[in-house]
Amino acid sequence: MRLSRYFLPVLKETPADAQIVSHRLMLRAGMIKQASAGIYSWLPLGYRVLRRIEQIVHEEQQRAGHIPMLMPTLQSADLWRESGRYDAYGPEMLRFKDRQDREMLFGPTNEELITDIVRSNIGSYKQLPLTLYQIQWKFRDEMRPRFGVMRGREFLMKDGYNFDLTREDALHAYNRHLVTYLRTYERMGLQAIPMRADSGPIGGDDTHEFLVLAETGESEVFYDSAVTDISLGQRDIDYDDKAQCAAVMEEFTTLYARTDETHDETLFAEVPEDRRRSARGIEVGQIFYFGTKYSEALGATVQGPDGKSVPIHMGSHGIGVSRLLGAIIEASHDDRGIIWPEGVTPFHVGIVNLRQGDQSTDSACDGIYRQLESEGLTALYDDRDERAGAKFATMDLIGLPWRITVGPRGLSNGKVELTSRRTGTSEEMSPEAAIARLRDIYAAHP
Repeated sequence: MRLSRYFLPVLKETPADAQIVSHRLMLRAGMIKQASAGIYSWLPLGYRVLRRIEQIVHEEQQRAGHIPMLMPTLQSADLWRESGRYDAYGPEMLRFKDRQDREMLFGPTNEELITDIVRSNIGSYKQLPLTLYQIQWKFRDEMRPRFGVMRGREFLMKDGYNFDLTREDALHAYNRHLVTYLRTYERMGLQAIPMRADSGPIGGDDTHEFLVLAETGESEVFYDSAVTDISLGQRDIDYDDKAQCAAVMEEFTTLYARTDETHDETLFAEVPEDRRRSARGIEVGQIFYFGTKYSEALGATVQGPDGKSVPIHMGSHGIGVSRLLGAIIEASHDDRGIIWPEGVTPFHVGIVNLRQGDQSTDSACDGIYRQLESEGLTALYDDRDERAGAKFATMDLIGLPWRITVGPRGLSNGKVELTSRRTGTSEEMSPEAAIARLRDIYAAHP
């Protein structure tokens, strides 16, 4: 993409109403524009990152055997009354009537709707286990929407639901989801710590939230610092192997890590004093096992091996897809702008032409742009007739991980400059070597 033809409405000044770093930088980098309180239009640059995050979530869910689908954003109040949650959920749920005077709601979550789908189509234990998921827009009418996409009213979310014959099978699904979430976050350059949490209006006894440590986090968290030394890495996980998934669950949840809602000072005191930490955290996902709460209320049963009808064991699992953009920026930025991890960057590399209009420089930039494209790498080529300083400032603000700078002086020696946004280090090399370096870097970030 050539920047002269792209829609990138960057701002020079920081908007006065933006309170946290991610909100300020997303507005300044031309990623979003507020439509109304807590509701945003996603502009081209922000939309590219949003879709990249969504792609990673899809890939990791399907790697674990979970099946994608799509449910409507609007739901009938009847199902929610059947489960008992319509009046219990609270004012965050947007309720309204259609022109036929039927009571409707804009879905904040989908336990009722998915249970209705399953009870209508699943009748035998032979059809289990089953995990369905979607990535869909949700709406919760926050009293005080703030912090941009971190606490908006409309948000993009992955919500998945497992259906199993027994508690043991459902807890394997719970463990399997923990593994998929760990891998998902690590691919995005994040360390998201699973923490024992409160189930809230979803319900259930077993639940973990995934939190990214950040000063602007909305939750106070308490943890054993040793938990930050654990990573899933490139382990080969068999998602059908109950013992292997349970071992990962144990490894990542045995050390103390809890939100303020479930914090236990007595247990925390057992952590070695030099490893006790308290901080702020941003919630980016949560997994639940709630047994037969919804299946019993809505009559979702199957015929078991003995011929008797039994309620299905269930769990639900959410990832805040749009919220993740804010969390990534909060965890990865400096005073010049965003620093995108390679796994989620909107473009793989930026190209800066230092002498726009110079025939040899223009030709070299065009050649590098085409070669990157042939290697499957996307470039944002700043071909504007602007000062070099302005071009560098734009690249720093939008945070592409790598930049190739092309100018007459370097080209006279057959060199361009490859710069890392994260470290700020630059290295002169041939255009071919720069492209080869980028190809190798991104081979590790499919």
